[in-house]
This record gives sequence, structure tokens and C-alpha cells, in this order.
Amino acid sequence: MAEYQEINAIYDEYNRPLVNRLSRLSGQILGIKKMVEERAECEDVLIQVSAAKSALDGFAREYLVRYIETEFKERIKENEEEAEKLTRMLLKFMR
Repeated sequence: MAEYQEINAIYDEYNRPLVNRLSRLSGQILGIKKMVEERAECEDVLIQVSAAKSALDGFAREYLVRYIETEFKERIKENEEEAEKLTRMLLKFMR
């Protein structure tokens, strides 16, 4: 049981930056919603939308890097199909 808690704590610490990014992004989205409700200038809203899109892209890149560094490295050694899976994911992400 203690070993499970230790692994869980390491996992939580490793993912904390990702969760923090999502929390900031959630705040940005709520801010955009408020701007729309208050009828802010279109240009101002679109600037915030652009910033939120960039933040989401940053999250996706970091998430993918962490996936490659942890889970994917071991699987690619065992299976060429996993390399193809990563290629497909990257191509989808880069569209």
C-alpha cells in the first residue's frame, strides 16, 4: 500500500505542471466568456481567444513530450507499431 502511495505521489508531482497549465487555460476561457457576456470589443475578445489557443497548443506539446519521455520510450523498443502510432498522433496534432 505504501509503495502505491509513493508511486501515486510521484505521478501527481510529475503531472502538476500539466494540471496547472489547464487551470490557467480554464481561467482564460472563463475570462473570454465574461468578456462576451459584457459585450467587450470583438478585437479584444479575439486577442484573448488567440492567447487561449496558444496556451492549449502549449499544453498539447508538453503533454505529448511527457508521453514520449515516459510511456512511449519503453513501448517503442518492443514494437514498431507503436512508432507508427506516434507518427499518426504527431500528424494529427500538426494539422
